[in-house]
Amino acid sequence: MVKVSSILLSMMLLISGCSLFEKENLTSKDSPEDEVVVLQPEIEVVAEELRIPWSINKVNQVFYVSERTGSIVKIDNGKMERQQVDLEKPLAKAAEAGLLGFVLDPGFSDNQQAFAYYTYENGQGQFNRVVVLKLEGNKWTEETILLDGIPSAAYHHGGRMKIGPDGKLYITTGDATNPELSQDLKSLNGKILRMNLDGSIPEDNPYQNSYVYSYGHRNPQGLVWMEGTLYSSEHGQSAHDEVNIIKPGANYGWPIIEGNESKAGMETPLFQSGEETWAPSGMAAHNGKLYAATLRGNAVREFDLDRVVTSPVITGLGRIRDVFVDGEYFYFVSNNTDGRGTPDEKDDKLYRVLLTNLK
Repeated sequence: MVKVSSILLSMMLLISGCSLFEKENLTSKDSPEDEVVVLQPEIEVVAEELRIPWSINKVNQVFYVSERTGSIVKIDNGKMERQQVDLEKPLAKAAEAGLLGFVLDPGFSDNQQAFAYYTYENGQGQFNRVVVLKLEGNKWTEETILLDGIPSAAYHHGGRMKIGPDGKLYITTGDATNPELSQDLKSLNGKILRMNLDGSIPEDNPYQNSYVYSYGHRNPQGLVWMEGTLYSSEHGQSAHDEVNIIKPGANYGWPIIEGNESKAGMETPLFQSGEETWAPSGMAAHNGKLYAATLRGNAVREFDLDRVVTSPVITGLGRIRDVFVDGEYFYFVSNNTDGRGTPDEKDDKLYRVLLTNLK
């Protein structure tokens, strides 16, 4: 692994016109008043030359990272292997589309299966689907379709997938640039969905015979549980990005309310970005704090639940797509090759930092 020391990172940032000590506004439910100073921790590069990585998974000491371009990268003790993924439908070429959410089956070591969310096109339009992938040798093959026909568009696919403490599969979907769908309980768009691992609808879902777990979302891209509570990150419209506590059956307001606006029967976020833009994506949790990858924010952002404040803890590495906590380390992937960043010749990268250094 390549270590990015504080001194080296400082030089890199100065060359790129950034400062190692970068001032950022503290943002919570209300308008920011305080400022914090970001001191970069020592960061190690675990892998590089990734192609628009989207989801980080790890089993034992082996990583499996999905790439939006349609591959899974296996990283084992510093050795990278880009594994082919054979899908039934060709990946859509729309902005933000492709192979997105990816999560290993809890029984992966035995069954070599994973769940994936991808965008495709056919003669009727563009759609997202949830499938089971099977790994044989160094190739993944689409084995089972669990959910299909989720309408898609050029933007707002959602796509994050996580398996909850209850053993159910949770999936975020975007509004496919049609905001009214978020309030339509008959539509799968603008929702957080919940299903059994075989694709069936759980009997205890909040709406009978429906995958819908929560609704009124614009483009949620992060999911994480802490002490049994589900949190989600969500892209706002130009600004007013959100972090929400997710309750079964709850309505999160889009497009009727956003930011700190309120309306009876709708949820107001725990955190929102105000007039600033974070574009939050993958989430992780540790020691009473949430962490979110941010794209437009170009940072890993910490959310302190006790103080209800947020600040960046890692900056200067460009767009960040996903974060992951395992053991004593915090992992994250950059997303500078997604067409909106400024990649260097070795981007994108998987990084790690000691959790004790995230202060």
